[in-house]
Amino acid sequence: MTKSDIKDREYMYRLITGQLYYDGHQQIAFSLAQHLGITSQIPPPTDKLFRLVNLAKQFSDDSDTHDTSSDGRKPMDPSAGLDMEYDSEIQPTTPEPSQYETIYLTSHKGPCRAAAFSTDGFLVATGSADCSIKILDVEKIVSSRDMAPNEGNAEGKNVVFRTLYDHMDEVTTLTFHPRESLLVSGSSDCTIKMFDYSKSSLKRAVKTINEVARINALSFHPGGEFFLAAADQEIVRLYNSETQQCFVCANPADHHKGPIGDIRYSDDGRMFVSGGADGDVKVWDGISNRCIQTFSRAHDGNAICSVQFTRNGKYVLTSGFDSVVKLWELSTNRCLIAYTGAGSTGPQTLKIQAGFNHNEDFVMFPDEKSGSLCSWDSRTSDRKRLGALGHTAPCRVFVHSPTMPAFLTGSDDYRARFWYKSSN
Repeated sequence: MTKSDIKDREYMYRLITGQLYYDGHQQIAFSLAQHLGITSQIPPPTDKLFRLVNLAKQFSDDSDTHDTSSDGRKPMDPSAGLDMEYDSEIQPTTPEPSQYETIYLTSHKGPCRAAAFSTDGFLVATGSADCSIKILDVEKIVSSRDMAPNEGNAEGKNVVFRTLYDHMDEVTTLTFHPRESLLVSGSSDCTIKMFDYSKSSLKRAVKTINEVARINALSFHPGGEFFLAAADQEIVRLYNSETQQCFVCANPADHHKGPIGDIRYSDDGRMFVSGGADGDVKVWDGISNRCIQTFSRAHDGNAICSVQFTRNGKYVLTSGFDSVVKLWELSTNRCLIAYTGAGSTGPQTLKIQAGFNHNEDFVMFPDEKSGSLCSWDSRTSDRKRLGALGHTAPCRVFVHSPTMPAFLTGSDDYRARFWYKSSN
């Protein structure tokens, strides 16, 4: 083994020990460093190991190469997400949402109005009308699930490892950078702020973008170079995350005719979707920033609350103030399924998001009037048992983990609840 090989191997070991330390396994990291005979000083957090693993995956010989489509791409495993071509073959493999239990509860000093999971599902953030943001460690929450569901039991485990303050008004939306240790927030104070949560000493934003209206939604491109911002206006903003340069569509006919309530990139970044107070859902080309498809009056003219692509990019899930959730097929420009039964006492008055569980077996939607969680089989629209959310005020935010059977709800009762269903 050459000196160069030895140095490369030591560098790899340092990255591994640094990642272990950053993920909360400090004792293992120190023991491994001592056993390997490398320096005991743990390197600072970095995404180099993550990028090296992703690079190695591109050249892996372990994946099957014989089963490809005509364009050379591997077909998606139908069990990994929703594809109506397999609706008669695939049965849900995950527990019904009504079986989830609250395993952790945290409180703000004001209504909880925003939440987001990180791309890998290791972190979840909550934002409040008290202008504060909390970042929670999901692994520590799950590891403490045998304790009673209150903040005191888990505090000793440092579940809340960052609390951030820099907004002057209600935090309305949150999103994590897909690759870097950055959390981006939007607020009623008309600002977008970027927080570097890898540095415990930083409580304030490292970058601030001043907007002209309340920020309703944010969404990062999967590559992390750009993010979308939906302000309380008709025009979609596209920002360069490094330079903060803003781009908008130059064609006035493409814009919404009312404030934009939600916006979301597809998993491959080729498209994004927006929903507005004008009742329209618009699908945009992720390269040209032009509108390529419009579902007019998608919810009978009611304002749109939430929009979301399926993992394969074939469908869009929407919810509106009519308390109905709909699944739209992009190739045919039509509504395939309407998930009904929520809002039995009338249309909702508050903006509430609908979403999938982590493998898209179920559609989930908090009901404003009853305080329950409605859920449906995503393929058949069969309604499942209601789940009591336990909040004493309307649920204002709902986000599901992208990687595990877990979700978080936030309410005007100042509390955020973390829900989880173990495989046992």
